[in-house]
Order: sequence, then structure tokens, then C-alpha cells
Amino acid sequence: MKKVLFAVVIALVAVSCASKKEAAFKGDREVTVPCSGPEFQSTKDVFRASGMGYSNDMQIAKNKALMNARAELATSISNTMKRVVDNYASSYQMGQSEEAKSKFQDLARMVVKQELQGTIVICDKMMQTQEGQFRSYVTVELGGPEVANKIANAVKNDDKLRIDYEYEKFKKVFEEEMGKIE
Repeated sequence: MKKVLFAVVIALVAVSCASKKEAAFKGDREVTVPCSGPEFQSTKDVFRASGMGYSNDMQIAKNKALMNARAELATSISNTMKRVVDNYASSYQMGQSEEAKSKFQDLARMVVKQELQGTIVICDKMMQTQEGQFRSYVTVELGGPEVANKIANAVKNDDKLRIDYEYEKFKKVFEEEMGKIE
């Protein structure tokens, strides 16, 4: 008898919690954000990032959106490159030198900063509010292999790093990290 009563109480509590949870979401509506969704996310071949800008001036809204998208892209690439450098350095010869690892990371950051100017806009939507203000949505992309090649070239031009650096091993680690994005 106690088991049946306990089961009934548990069922009532579960139904009560479910109805309260459902009530908390009543009135919510889904919002479709331009230039977002699965087709605008990074893949194993490209880094992608979206940004939004809002202003009374159309060009300023667009500039803000581009700046936000590029900042997000830089963060994404930097995080990936940090993992690549950490994995590469710990797996290969560079692991012996903390100075080489640090210099390699600095070089990677510099290359990423330069490459951000070469981003390609793959989505660009401009909206105007009823009040006349502008909202710009932008998604930019940058090819992963191009970033890796630029870093490789920068390393090859540095006498100290070139000694410990093996491009094929670096490329392998980079491709492994890019493969985790999907």
C-alpha cells in the first residue's frame, strides 16, 4: 500500500513540475537571427563567426557587425591555435623549450591578426527597425588551411623556431584540431 501511495505522489509531483515548467515558457517565441545556424558555423575546413551591429547610421551598424564577427573569429582561431601549439609542443621536439612554445604562440597570434583583414563575408543582412535604426548581421569566414600555411611560413622565416619545427607534424596536429570542430 505504501509503495502504491509513494508512486502516486511521485507521479503527481512530476506532472506538477512539468506543467509549471511549461507555464514558464508560455508566451516565449522563437526568434530567427539572420546569418546564423548550422550553415554559418565553423567546420574542419573553415573558421566562421557571426556578428551583429546596431546604430542609427547604416554604415556604422555594418562596421560594428564586422568588428564583432572578426573579434569572435579571432577568439575562435586563437583558441584553436593554442590547442594546436600545446599539442604540437608536447608531442614533438618543441616540448623541450618553453621559450620556443611561447614564441610560436606569439607568431601564431600575429599571423591571425594579419589574416583577419582577409576574411570573406559569406552572409550580410541589413534590417531597419520601425524607429528607423539599423541592425546589421554578418558572418565571415577564413580558411583553416590558409591560416596553418601562413603560420608555417612565418615559422620558417624564424631561424630559432625553424630548428625545432616540422611542418608535416604541425599540419597533422592542426588538422586533428580542425576535425574536432564538426
